[in-house]
Amino acid sequence: MAALLSLDQALELLLRLADEEPIEEVESLSLVEAEGRVLAEDLIAGVDLPPWPNSAMDGYALRLADWQGLPLPVSQKIFAGQAPAPLQPGSCARIFTGAPLPDGADCIEMQENCELLEDGRVRFLQPLIAQRHIRPQGQETRVGQRVLGAGTRLGPVQLALAASLGQAQLGVRRRLRVALLSTGDELVEPGLSLGPGQIYNSNRVLLGGWLRRLGCSVLDLGILPDDLQQTRARLLQAQAVDLILSSGGVSVGEADFLGQVLREEGELELWKLALKPGKPLTCGRYAGVPVIGLPGNPASSLVTFALLARPYLLRRLGVERVQPLRLQVPAGFAWPKAGSRREYLRVRLDGGQALAHPNQSSGLLISADWADGLLEVPEGVTFEVGERVGFIPFSELFG
Repeated sequence: MAALLSLDQALELLLRLADEEPIEEVESLSLVEAEGRVLAEDLIAGVDLPPWPNSAMDGYALRLADWQGLPLPVSQKIFAGQAPAPLQPGSCARIFTGAPLPDGADCIEMQENCELLEDGRVRFLQPLIAQRHIRPQGQETRVGQRVLGAGTRLGPVQLALAASLGQAQLGVRRRLRVALLSTGDELVEPGLSLGPGQIYNSNRVLLGGWLRRLGCSVLDLGILPDDLQQTRARLLQAQAVDLILSSGGVSVGEADFLGQVLREEGELELWKLALKPGKPLTCGRYAGVPVIGLPGNPASSLVTFALLARPYLLRRLGVERVQPLRLQVPAGFAWPKAGSRREYLRVRLDGGQALAHPNQSSGLLISADWADGLLEVPEGVTFEVGERVGFIPFSELFG
């Protein structure tokens, strides 16, 4: 076990490789097109938000010094989108949420605490406080402020913030181009008939969909047959990509022709990880293109992509925070025997507790469908029912 690489060590190595080959090309996209992409340059505010003091409530605006406890006449009505006149001394203004504050006003009272009298004056029913219910100019952003940093992944909130600053276009990193392939004569694509000893290729769908969710452009090279010449020819189709991602493992077996081509014509490093599921991992290069080889078992492929390949891809796009959010939740089961490898269990949250799927086999994908995420069990750790354990939601990993 001393020879096994820890997950943290493997991730550190992959992120170091990613930092050496950042995607630097930038394209300008509309806000609609930029969904899910990575911001290439800081977004700097060109306007104050809000651009002027405005009302946070429907109510009445007044100068506090004008109020001596007596009702005040209403001198104007201000809707959002209107430019108000300066407040007349000794009066108040009817004002609505989002409307600009008139010059001279320093207080807003919400309409629920006001009484409109028959003569049109307004009585204030509670003591008034200066600056109450006023959103000051620049409360959210100031001109010149860095609002979003380069490397930010652009979701609906970030795009809406850019829109609020008047940005119609954003500079984003170009898509990462990934060649995706599976290895082995035992694999058959869905829709075809199975032969003896064959199984359907689920990893192609899992990894391809995941890559596209991360904003990657996918070159699908299909299944690599167990043939040296076909393997070499297929790899030559992947020269205009940023990464070759394989599933099925690359080892030194007689039928591992991908590994043979990488050893003879490229670079190949086999990592054995202190990780369960997902012990074998490949890192290398072919004709200058980085190669990551994931294990072939579906659950192993899922875990290693989530914890290693995904952070690598994001870092190449300039994202700094590539680790998924980890939550602390109470365990709904005990873990009495400490393991020598870090283990990730497929678990579901039920009644606030994490429950493990009864079958944690690396060949089972249905357990991931049942689960809400992965429970992290560090090396050498045991826990009892109710103890807090680390949980990574699938919503973090698949987003």
